[in-house]
Amino acid sequence: MANPVAVFNTSKGIFKAEIFREEMPLTAANFLRLASEGFYDGLHFHRVIPGFMLQFGCPHSKDPNSRMAGRGSSPYGTISDEFLQNAKFSNDVGTLSMANTGRPNSGGCQFFVNTVHNNFLDWFDSTSPSQHPVFGKVLEGMDVVSAIESVGSRSGQLTEPVKMIEIKVENL
Repeated sequence: MANPVAVFNTSKGIFKAEIFREEMPLTAANFLRLASEGFYDGLHFHRVIPGFMLQFGCPHSKDPNSRMAGRGSSPYGTISDEFLQNAKFSNDVGTLSMANTGRPNSGGCQFFVNTVHNNFLDWFDSTSPSQHPVFGKVLEGMDVVSAIESVGSRSGQLTEPVKMIEIKVENL
């Protein structure tokens, strides 16, 4: 069975990403559940750093100006870190990676899209304490990812809000 494809319909356009359900079953299932339930619909990207990543998924980001954006958690709690030897996906350009608090097993609903190769975020890279498992990769629409990146800043604040209108999942 083919991996599902998430269609991210944003205020800047559409991008599509393969979700690695076969290779990353726990992390992918968590994302797919939230996306299928409409959890992400209407949220805003809350942290965008050019030359680094686009962060998304905080429930407090329905209001793009909320001071709580980035601090919210999943309605289902946290998930275990999925560090699988047979799924060593690097945080390469266009990959989707689980955000966390820096503590083990603290991922939930927030994730980010890498806009450059951030190998120091790989869970298997021992040169950094950051450990973020990759669970998907953009297939189409990197121009949209770049458009979102263009409204970010070094501090992570956006110069204009970017809304996730909805995420639809194909081949579920």
